[in-house]
Amino acid sequence: MQILPFDDRKGLIWFNGDYIEWSNAKVHVLNHGLHYGSCVFEGLRIYEGQIFKLNEHIQRLYKSASILDLEIPYNEKVIIDVCKKITQKQNVKNGYIRPVVWRGSEMMAISALEASTNLAIACWEWPSYFSPEKLLKGIKLTVSKWKRPSPESAPTDSKAAGLYMICSLSKHKAEQAGFDDALMLDYRGYIAEATGANIFFVKDKEIFTPKPDCFLNGITRQTVIEIAKENKIKVNEDYFKFDFLRSCSEVFLTGTAVEITPVKSIDNFVFEKRDLTKLLISEFKKRVIG
Repeated sequence: MQILPFDDRKGLIWFNGDYIEWSNAKVHVLNHGLHYGSCVFEGLRIYEGQIFKLNEHIQRLYKSASILDLEIPYNEKVIIDVCKKITQKQNVKNGYIRPVVWRGSEMMAISALEASTNLAIACWEWPSYFSPEKLLKGIKLTVSKWKRPSPESAPTDSKAAGLYMICSLSKHKAEQAGFDDALMLDYRGYIAEATGANIFFVKDKEIFTPKPDCFLNGITRQTVIEIAKENKIKVNEDYFKFDFLRSCSEVFLTGTAVEITPVKSIDNFVFEKRDLTKLLISEFKKRVIG
């Protein structure tokens, strides 16, 4: 499938306070965010014209920016309003919103506290992350050599762009080997998450999921836990070694992009059942679409 490049699309992007033509939303090659990773972002889903968990995503954007010493020059209410307006201006019914915050070009050194903080918000039509056929079958994962770092080594509680470098490396290697995604362990050797999604396991009709103490506690993750508890399904948050997979009957991923995606296999472990996963997908759709 040929994908239209993101710098060759039509429409408007909100850029530092103004709605500008998509093709004009550019930054200089010498900017701190590009060279030193001083950049945070969010990803929001639009379902039937409604933005899912808008307030929660924007709150997290501001938290991430604060962790990276980025002071956003607009209050949260302004950005929430912009997200709603850009959805309307782009006439997107089912799609995606990407707010991104980065440090500018005034300084090119490790220390750049006097550099400007910039913010842009784009919106576009975006269907399911995986094809319907792939979702029906479940996706295949392999374990990455890269590990989620300790909170003492990186700002793991932020949605910082730099933290996704090892995710890209992991997913590239997985795809080159014929897999759909990669499973990442953490610095202690416990199961952490996929490259851009949280992971859940089903065992004896209960749900198990890693404690998010060195990776993001995803907003979709939190929603799925709420749905499970409302349906009287016990949720266990703990630390799991890779061998825990031997006793699991179902595995699925959650995230803004992947929503709820069944996992067919992780290396040599195969998961054929979908009963509880299908229930959660059904309940999730009711919540986001109504």
